[in-house]
Amino acid sequence: MPRSPGRRSEILDAFVRYVAERGYDRTNIGDIADELGMSKGTIVHHFGTKAQMLRELEETHLAHQVDVLRMVWDHLAAPHERIAAIIYASALLQVVARDAAVASQREVLQLSDDPAMQQVRKLRDQLQALTIDEIRNGVESGVFRSVDVELAALQLWGSLEWMWVWFDPTDSPPPEQVGAAFVDVFLGGLLLDRLGLSKWANPSTDVVSVVRECLAVVTGAPD
Repeated sequence: MPRSPGRRSEILDAFVRYVAERGYDRTNIGDIADELGMSKGTIVHHFGTKAQMLRELEETHLAHQVDVLRMVWDHLAAPHERIAAIIYASALLQVVARDAAVASQREVLQLSDDPAMQQVRKLRDQLQALTIDEIRNGVESGVFRSVDVELAALQLWGSLEWMWVWFDPTDSPPPEQVGAAFVDVFLGGLLLDRLGLSKWANPSTDVVSVVRECLAVVTGAPD
């Protein structure tokens, strides 16, 4: 029997929302089936297992992040602009792809050793490598002070990946403002010359506009 792309997408969307709200362990196929008015067998027909749904969630969300940043790189060349873009993209994803961002970040260690999660690990490594490269470029070009670039990248992603715990789109400051605060602290700690910091640690900076445009292209979210 042919699989319906519409039903498949509907199932995955519900799964992502459940994981964002409850976590992976407390998400079960029966609840999704009941909500969508279908049998559990239909979900198994489309995905096989709950683990497969998690892999697709992670792969799609992380691939979007990588694609957004690679597109941003076509518009922004300076390492400090690119680091700021990484931060603003992460903050904006908390709104434009809220369920996927929360679900992915809260379950970062779920099935992490599963051989089937190889592509997920590869995508996470790509995000880390993009960050490491830009911090290193900044150090080598004399824009950033000398730091352990790999540790600095871990510090940045450790902060960004924890944002889902406290950021609430209905109650927190706007994501641009949150991103600006992160840029002020993290980029401010890297720059040798902080005189231009206020330009990038600004919710109205051109970097935000570029990131928004790229997010709209990749995710389909309104610009």
